[in-house]
Amino acid sequence: MTATDVAADVTAPGPMTPRPYRVVARRQDTHDTATLDLIPLYGEQAHWRSGQFMMLYAFGVGEIAVSISGGALPGEPLRHTIRDVGAVSHALTQTKVGDVIGVRGPFGTSWDAMDAVGGDLMFIAGGIGLAPLRPSILEAVRRRGEFRRVILLYGSRPGEGFLFTDEIEEWERLHGFTVHQGVRAGLADVVNDPSFDPAMLLTLACGPDIMMEVAAKTLTDRAVPPQKVRLSLERSMHCGIGLCGHCQLREAFMCVDGPVFSYDQLVPLLATEEL
Repeated sequence: MTATDVAADVTAPGPMTPRPYRVVARRQDTHDTATLDLIPLYGEQAHWRSGQFMMLYAFGVGEIAVSISGGALPGEPLRHTIRDVGAVSHALTQTKVGDVIGVRGPFGTSWDAMDAVGGDLMFIAGGIGLAPLRPSILEAVRRRGEFRRVILLYGSRPGEGFLFTDEIEEWERLHGFTVHQGVRAGLADVVNDPSFDPAMLLTLACGPDIMMEVAAKTLTDRAVPPQKVRLSLERSMHCGIGLCGHCQLREAFMCVDGPVFSYDQLVPLLATEEL
């Protein structure tokens, strides 16, 4: 399939047919991570919610699931931040302004960060995990006055680099975010702070599994309700609609039932050994 083949069918029936999108901006974030801004060649821009993902298709190579990292305001391009870790992601990160890729979606569940209105909202990110959280962070920026505290804990492996460093500085300086560069120490500071109120906290976490597991257990051990600890769990999502079974974890499909789960939903899935 080529970009011309897809462009010829502007009615693209069903969720398995990619729509052609043009790269209108590209930014190199770190040595192996790039952000692409996309607009559709035909039809309207896709409508999506923070936490959802798209299937991005590099023509002649294949497709992968990539979370949306941009804002959801009308007229904004579709934005994806992609780390070069395989053949398809390599092809996507090497695209140039003017190139065309295929897009399917949106798929999956949402962070629903506005459930924290009136209380505290905490983001926990590891490495590229900041990208899927960024749409909800931008929501919190726009509606900053509706929260008590907004906290960002962000860590990265040595040599991996940090994303959106200029924006993080603005979130802290202009919008009153509490920012900790480092998840473990930052989380200890949060739960040991005299103002910590577990009933008022909603936490959204994305990053390495061990980081999310430790964070979730730390918070729930300190009386944060498990349904208010939400994690993004991605597992080899190949189709986006629960058809192929690659992302199945027990009875759940990450692409349909996730990728965002509350901790109380995940505990029985992770605690039961596969047959």
